Amino acid sequence: MQPETKEILSAERFINLYEKHREFLSAQDTSHIAALRDQAMKSFTGLGFPDTSLESWRLTDLDESFNRGYDYHLKPTTGVDFHKVFRCNIPHLDTAIIGQLNGWYVSKDVPLMELGNGIIMGSLAEARKKYPHLVERYYGTMANDSADGFTALNTAFAQDGVFIYVPDNVKSPRPVQLINVIHFEENLFLQSRNLIVVGANAGLSLVHCDDSYNHQASFSNIVTEIHIGEHGVMDHYKLQNINNNSTLVSSVFFRMDASAQLASHYISLNGGLLRNNIRVHFNGPHGHAAIYGIYLMDKRQHVDNQVYVDHAFPDCSSSETFKGILDEHAHAIFNGHVLVRRDATKTDARQSNKNILMTDTARVNSKPFLEIYNDDVKCSHGSTTGQLDQESMFYLRQRGIGEETARMLLMFAFADEVVSKIAIPELRQRIEDMVKKRLQGELQICEQCVLHCNTPEHPVEFQIDLSKI
Repeated sequence: MQPETKEILSAERFINLYEKHREFLSAQDTSHIAALRDQAMKSFTGLGFPDTSLESWRLTDLDESFNRGYDYHLKPTTGVDFHKVFRCNIPHLDTAIIGQLNGWYVSKDVPLMELGNGIIMGSLAEARKKYPHLVERYYGTMANDSADGFTALNTAFAQDGVFIYVPDNVKSPRPVQLINVIHFEENLFLQSRNLIVVGANAGLSLVHCDDSYNHQASFSNIVTEIHIGEHGVMDHYKLQNINNNSTLVSSVFFRMDASAQLASHYISLNGGLLRNNIRVHFNGPHGHAAIYGIYLMDKRQHVDNQVYVDHAFPDCSSSETFKGILDEHAHAIFNGHVLVRRDATKTDARQSNKNILMTDTARVNSKPFLEIYNDDVKCSHGSTTGQLDQESMFYLRQRGIGEETARMLLMFAFADEVVSKIAIPELRQRIEDMVKKRLQGELQICEQCVLHCNTPEHPVEFQIDLSKI
């Protein structure tokens, strides 16, 4: 099957494409997933792509992204050397690596790995065939496509992605690293669907990297559903380093059963237009979710973080800490919405968004928002945007630190409040190095994984004495 010819993105294009290829798309579906696919396409037909007339998209204009011509593939890219593309050079970081190329799962051994402790990971398409009842129990139950055109489109066209299942009472012995690489010689529109299930009393650390291999334009629409069972623990990292010609719409849906624990980290280092839709739903009492974000944008880069936390049960707590440094004409948006339902007593919810603008042309729009329907809660939110602290600059300059070095020191200290929350020591060290390079304007799009920029042959040098903070 040949790829669809290069065309601009429009709802009509995908409605016609679905009608033409519906039989092919649903060939491996169970009746349940086929029904979900058809319903999602019905939703997309009514919704179309979002535009600035919608409040949640008012400040993110996709017209320029849409108007590029894109190929769309209904079959995976072939001929990739797994060991060349999907490798990570973080010293002493021991991970199980899963690769995706242009939205499709790529296997170096087998399409679906089944470990002795019951952990399953690999191709979602293969999991749907081998474990249909397990996939159907969770697939499509967290991602609500009735109000979002991108999620509906993804559900309608989803063919493959990554499936990870950690059974009850099992903790993954090492982190899993999902490396999603875009590498194509033409502009590419791609979609992938990921499903991660962490059972009761189970644990998983997931490092999810989005990376560009070259500077070709692309548009990614990625949906990830993550279920965390009762007393389950999830440590989640989303690292974004795509080229300035590309657009990424990432929608991650977390569902947390009673006493589940989540720490989610969003680290945005590069990208033309990044949109993170983060949805957290408490599905039982006594859960805790901590969501961290750091974004370092320059040129005309655009990042939009939309966080929605649904406190539907009592005695749950959530915290959001997002920080950004913006240079040149960059634009950042933070929209944090916490819903505290009537029966969700003893809720503790906190939001914080802080930004530093390096130029008069950089912009930030910040809107932390609390929607509360009972009185027995502790909730707070705050947002600040400004220049570097001149009093701190003066303090450092008085101690013989040059102006440029002082600026770098203050920016790194500002970002490190978020970076220091990374629980994997080797990953934290590498992200610290990448942030240093990014602040120095040195970070280019890596040829391989987002984590390859600092190697023993090319160490990061950051001439700042952090003890002076």
